[in-house]
Amino acid sequence: MKGDFLGLWNYVLAVLPAGPCPQPQAAMAARLVKQCTCLLREATLVPPATAPAMAPVGRLRLAQVGRRTLTSSATSPSSHFPRSLSGLLKKEHVFSARPQQQEVDRLIEKATQPEELLELLSGGHRLHENHAALVLIQLSRLLSDKPEHKASLMQDARFQQLLQLVNSQCLELVEQFGPDELRKVLVTLAAQNRRSVPLLRAISYHLVQKPFPLTKGVLLDLAYAYGKLGFQQTQVFQRLAADLLPHVPGLTSGEVAHCAKSFALLKWLSGPLFEAFVQHVLDRAQTVPVPHLCNVLLAFAHLNFRPERPEQEDQFFSLVHKKLDSELTGLHPALQVDVVWALCVLRQAREAELRAVLRPELHGQFLEAKSPKDQGTLRKLLHVNASAQLEHPGYAGPCLPAAALVPGLSALDRKVTPLQKELQDTLKGLLGSSDRGSFAVPTQYGWVLDAEVLLDPDGQFLPLRNFVAPHLAPPSGSQPLPPGAKRLAFLRWEFPSYSSRSRDLLGRFALARRHVQAAGFLVVDVPYYEWLDLKSEWQKGAYLKDKMRKAVAEELAK
Repeated sequence: MKGDFLGLWNYVLAVLPAGPCPQPQAAMAARLVKQCTCLLREATLVPPATAPAMAPVGRLRLAQVGRRTLTSSATSPSSHFPRSLSGLLKKEHVFSARPQQQEVDRLIEKATQPEELLELLSGGHRLHENHAALVLIQLSRLLSDKPEHKASLMQDARFQQLLQLVNSQCLELVEQFGPDELRKVLVTLAAQNRRSVPLLRAISYHLVQKPFPLTKGVLLDLAYAYGKLGFQQTQVFQRLAADLLPHVPGLTSGEVAHCAKSFALLKWLSGPLFEAFVQHVLDRAQTVPVPHLCNVLLAFAHLNFRPERPEQEDQFFSLVHKKLDSELTGLHPALQVDVVWALCVLRQAREAELRAVLRPELHGQFLEAKSPKDQGTLRKLLHVNASAQLEHPGYAGPCLPAAALVPGLSALDRKVTPLQKELQDTLKGLLGSSDRGSFAVPTQYGWVLDAEVLLDPDGQFLPLRNFVAPHLAPPSGSQPLPPGAKRLAFLRWEFPSYSSRSRDLLGRFALARRHVQAAGFLVVDVPYYEWLDLKSEWQKGAYLKDKMRKAVAEELAK
């Protein structure tokens, strides 16, 4: 009998990896350890005469038991196991975490109304985590046909109970799922905008570890769900991008647009995959709808992606301009602004496109923006206006009126980050006087500088007061800068400013840096990954001094 249990213990040890144990495997191993403990306790009650009836070494099998038995065995083992271990072993059933089909399973399958499923939770049925997942999946199917029930469902206490039951055991449950079940759960979470981190982690683990193939539909749904929920998991994204790549030629234009948007939301740039998107669009140049092309363009701008091969880049943007020549003004006004803003990010905006969104007939409806969405469109209009003024020397108008360039309260009413505060405090210590620098400086270009200073030819700080400041709205000061003086702008780059797992700025922040440079500033970049390495105040001060010296030296070397 000792050998029988040794076989089970060996299985427990086989489950555990050599290195640090991932949470799902640890949970499964813990359950097996509990089973071993309970079986050993039961074994002490077996009379010696029953020993020959036991299974040979290495052939010990656990009886198929209900989920409640498994989860309760640690606290009350003797109440759930037969008094004789031989009786347990005679069944010769392989252990399965999924109980046999019960009446409640059939009720779940036959349900045609959400209320029928919710009644199961309060109807005296003994539901386990598998049942809860089946109810959740069936609810998602019913809501797809009857979305009018969604609002009331979200407020139902029984639905919240259902979610808690699923979340209570997410590692154990997901272990039994195949790719289609994982897809259904993720899409359901995304549709409800419910970001259950334990469940997402468990699903991500199995998507990476299990070798099952993922179909085109599953891959697209997974990309959508992760993008909608904004859940970052590098290995999952790598697998999605690699597995999607061979499917790209067979995708529709709409699927390419949605897929590109999903990866943009995740801030995940896969060069080969996005190059394939470009080729897909070019192969369907005559039939690709403008809305789909716009979505692809917006995804490219968000990630600051441009095709690597110059000839492919020229072909792609030539197609974009050709399509927009006849259809830009027919798009929704906010979409027009988004598209031209994206072209500005990618340095591809033409003057005709700038004029199309800067004309009073269009921008006038956003000047008194009240909703967050309209305020975001107005900020993009400020960026487009800045591109027209700073990057298109021959642009003759129209432009936004002077009143629109005055920064709103929302531009400054933002929570101060730890990096921002430390940067300001360190720089104030270097300046020595409050009139030698400005902080959180809103510009007429729609960007806010973290700090602004003036340096004379000898590298000494100058007082900012009275010197001309054309970047402010309205412009201030009348005294020209001294010969050889340099205006420096400090721009901090937080973790969200970069593409995932890279040190490449996202499109919005790359555009900000370009505009500040074009406005006559020397840019002092302060990325989070460099600042985090600085521990003492002396190190931080020395870092900023070195950054300023390098910025001036690079300008003089041009």
